[in-house]
Amino acid sequence: MEGPIVNKVAQSELITLDLEQYYPSAPTAVFDLKEHLFMGLILKEKDFREALKQTDWEQYRGKNVAITCSADAIIPVWAYMLVTTYLEPVALQVIAGTEQELHRHLFMQQLAALPLEEFSDKRVVIKGCADVEIGPFAYAEATRLLRPVVKSLMYGEPCSTVPVYKKAVQR
Repeated sequence: MEGPIVNKVAQSELITLDLEQYYPSAPTAVFDLKEHLFMGLILKEKDFREALKQTDWEQYRGKNVAITCSADAIIPVWAYMLVTTYLEPVALQVIAGTEQELHRHLFMQQLAALPLEEFSDKRVVIKGCADVEIGPFAYAEATRLLRPVVKSLMYGEPCSTVPVYKKAVQR
């Protein structure tokens, strides 16, 4: 066998989508309502309002914040609303939920901004290995967004892919 070694992967015109590039990079924080419960059970409106006035909200500046309650307590909806009124002027984004739910929300926003026109009628590989853990939800969302526009969609690395979708040939 003679002749130069040919890199067929490099010549294949595959586009690799690395979901790690869409991984949320801004810092996150959690505002835990548990810290404001009376006897760890209930939220007293007057005390809660006073505690919020005394809170240093600057610690949340430039962060994405999840408002949650890690205690097993019934929290009135207005409590989340009230905390949001303090966080909204300083935080990047605020959600009611866990830090994991915040992360998912932010990731989904990033994926919604995918430049789909760049993938139109192309063969796309969604990269399988990453330095950070990317949940299955991100791969499913990328597939949902890309399937209508791509020629084919694969998972893995360009040298070793798993076919996921191939557009039917129209006659």
